Amino acid sequence: MATAAAGRVARDGTKRLGAEDPVTGTSRAARRYARAVFELAQQDGQLEEWARRLTKVRELFADPAVAAVLSNPTIATERRDALVATAPHLFDDEATNLARLLIESGRVDEAAAIEDEFQRLADEAAGRVRATVTTAIELERADRDRVERELSKRLNKEVRLSVVVDPRIIGGLKLQYGDRVVDASVATRLEQLRRRLAAT
Repeated sequence: MATAAAGRVARDGTKRLGAEDPVTGTSRAARRYARAVFELAQQDGQLEEWARRLTKVRELFADPAVAAVLSNPTIATERRDALVATAPHLFDDEATNLARLLIESGRVDEAAAIEDEFQRLADEAAGRVRATVTTAIELERADRDRVERELSKRLNKEVRLSVVVDPRIIGGLKLQYGDRVVDASVATRLEQLRRRLAAT
């Protein structure tokens, strides 16, 4: 990241604002950082490149041992910078400088939220919706395509569908997109029945 770009992200993101989004739970600070990076990426025509950089930074910070060092203010800045500079997770100067910026501003634990918010902004700008379908067993490709196609038709937007397998739902499926959840799982229906019986 060029010095001017790093400065812009720092100015837009470093205010410590504790409020969270009531739907996503994302902190206001994470949203500010994500917005600053997104606007920079749009300006430079590098949305995909910045998405990859944010993923690399998140992967580095997700390592508990690494995060413990990077978020420890008693460890010399030079040592923490050296750890980032030699990390195989980071593949260019922009990603390295972004990681350093988050370390210096005490935002190591916000990396995942920043990446998620950046992706949400990119999807919104492109007219995309990301959805997750949870099923008890792996969906056949044809079934996955059908869910994706029907949801895309309903929302009149491109849908990128992720599938999560969770045997605990027993059967049926649970669909989540944006702030909406459609729960048609057997486990939920059984729980609703149990509550009705308990109330009688």
